[in-house]
Amino acid sequence: MRTFTWLRYRAKSWDKSRKVVARLEATTLGLDIRYVVTSLPGEAQHLYETVYCERGQAENLIKPHKVQLASDRTSCHSPTANQVRLVLHTAAYWLMLTLRNAIPAASPLAKAEFVTIRAKLIKIAARIIEHAARIRSHLPAGCPERAWFTRTAVALSQAVP
Repeated sequence: MRTFTWLRYRAKSWDKSRKVVARLEATTLGLDIRYVVTSLPGEAQHLYETVYCERGQAENLIKPHKVQLASDRTSCHSPTANQVRLVLHTAAYWLMLTLRNAIPAASPLAKAEFVTIRAKLIKIAARIIEHAARIRSHLPAGCPERAWFTRTAVALSQAVP
């Protein structure tokens, strides 16, 4: 069961009481209560699910961009150079997201972090042979992710028009 409510609360260090939105959830595992202090008007369920959960999801998407692709490194003296860096990091994020979305759902890599995908599918030794009509990659016989690499490559090649 899940329900939402709001109440007024005043901590000792606060000069006045504030609106607190609460989400209460009871499962077979026990009771789970989440609180959000807010100044926004609206119904408790709307504020919790639409405003705060969506904001949290946006922050979850920013984290791999910033941490795993190092897009927070804008140390150039020129603002233009820093902007180009951010554009390149965003392109890398988009490529990694496209690669992760092409991984078959049954794979343990389907919901993996970017650093894991990079280590298992991108940073592997392979011999690349370029032909007129196709590009072939020869993976080592002992490659542990060989099957997933092949399935992902096929899925990516079918997605491209």
